[in-house]
Amino acid sequence: MEFEKLSKHHKRNKFNSGEPKVDEWIKTKARQAQEKRLSITNVLCDSKAVVGYYTIAIGQLSLEELPEAEFKKLPKGVVPIVTLAWLGLDISMQGRGLGDKLFVHALAHCYKTGLNFPYVAVIIDCMNEKAKKFYERYDFKEIVGHPMKLYISWKRLEVIANS
Repeated sequence: MEFEKLSKHHKRNKFNSGEPKVDEWIKTKARQAQEKRLSITNVLCDSKAVVGYYTIAIGQLSLEELPEAEFKKLPKGVVPIVTLAWLGLDISMQGRGLGDKLFVHALAHCYKTGLNFPYVAVIIDCMNEKAKKFYERYDFKEIVGHPMKLYISWKRLEVIANS
């Protein structure tokens, strides 16, 4: 199985992660968003059938939403971020460690993006507590006042990527 940028030849119609919103995104919206240059989706395929995917997008966030202690040297206002917008793994592949492989690949992609397009943090909106616990294993922290919104700073991601 290999990671590839999503294209129209990838089979997505049978993808089933167990989360209807995650399934709907890859089946009906991911390619259109990519064509409009709103996001990029990378897929993990088995014979062109999508068995896992993640979507990232560049965005902005008010600096006030991030912890002041960690981001205090930045100018006030809006700062650039990367959003890990979607991540899903087909039920048939769950329990094999592929979720971790998928997420590590997504973080590596975010890191490589940051080498060319600077940003201060990667942001994730968690769909549920199970997902939140998964991301917290990778040092993502909760944004105060937004219990299902997590972040990891560029500095922390850089340390992880280079270790």
